[in-house]
Amino acid sequence: MEINDTVSDDVPDVDERDRRNFLKILGVTGGVGAASELSLSDLRGAVGEGSADELATYGERIRADLAGGLDGGRLSGSLAGIEAGIAELPELRAAGFPAEQGTAYQEVAAPAWDAYDHLAEVGFFAAAERHLPEFSADHVRATAAELIRAEPLTAALADAGLTERERTAAVVDVVNENERLAQWVSTASLPADPEGYDPENVAPLHQRALGGALLWIDELDQQLWQREVLLTESMLDDGIWDVKQMLGGVHMFVSAARDLAGPEELTDSQLAAALAGGSAIAIRGQEQIEADLFRIGDDERAPIGGDSR
Repeated sequence: MEINDTVSDDVPDVDERDRRNFLKILGVTGGVGAASELSLSDLRGAVGEGSADELATYGERIRADLAGGLDGGRLSGSLAGIEAGIAELPELRAAGFPAEQGTAYQEVAAPAWDAYDHLAEVGFFAAAERHLPEFSADHVRATAAELIRAEPLTAALADAGLTERERTAAVVDVVNENERLAQWVSTASLPADPEGYDPENVAPLHQRALGGALLWIDELDQQLWQREVLLTESMLDDGIWDVKQMLGGVHMFVSAARDLAGPEELTDSQLAAALAGGSAIAIRGQEQIEADLFRIGDDERAPIGGDSR
C-alpha cells in the first residue's frame, strides 16, 4: 500500500483474514506482505493469465454486438461529470447533515444517469447480459485477476479519484464477497412470481447494478435530512465511502463503453473485465450503503437525547 496516499478514515481496512482469503481465491502464494501493505499494483505480476482467453471471448462478442451506436462524446462528458462528483464528496461530507432537503447528492449522480440512459437506449446493458456470465466464483476470480493485470483498468479507477488503498479495498471486497454477488442473477434466471413481478419487466443484470447504485445515491438527500436523529457521524463516513465506491464502479463500466465507442484501446479481455468489475463494485457499494445508512437497527442508531457525534 502506498503510505503517502491521501485517504479518509472511512475506507475499510483490509485485515489479515481478508488478505489471506483474497489471495487464496486468486491463487497467489508467497511474496506478499501483510494486509497493511497489500496493493493491486504490487500484485500485478503475481496473478496468472489462465482465464484471459475466456474473458476475451466475452469481450469479442460484446464488441461485435455493439458495433456503432455509442456516442463517445456523450459518454466522455458523463465520465468528466462523474469524476467531478467524486471530487466533491469530501465537501459534502464536511457539510454533514443538511438543514433542509436539497438535491446535492442527486446532482452528483446526474452525469452517471445520463450515461445510464444512453447505454439503456442503445441496448448496451442487454448485450452485456447476453454475453457475460453471471457472477459465479470463477467469473469473479477471472475478472479480478484481469483488473489487477491490466493497468488501464486500475487506471480507470484512479481517474475516477480512488486512491491505491481505495482501489485495493474495492477489489478485495468484490473477490471476498463473490457468494453475495452470485445472488445477482440474469433476468432469464429469475424465478417467475405469478403474484409479484414478471421477470420480463426486470432490467438486465448490469443495468440493475448501475441503476440501483444511482438510486441509492439519489435517495441520500432525503435520508440524511429526515433521519439525522438516527444516524451518527461514523455512519455518514461509511456512507460517503459507499457512494465513492458505487461511482467508481459506474465510472469503470462507462469508461469501457466509451472505449468501445472509440478509440478501442482496451483488449477484448479488458473490456469484459471492466464491464463485469464495474458492475460488481457498484453492486457491493449499494449493498453496503443499505446496511450503513438505511437499515439501522436499534442497537446501532444514535442515542436518543445524547451526543450522537
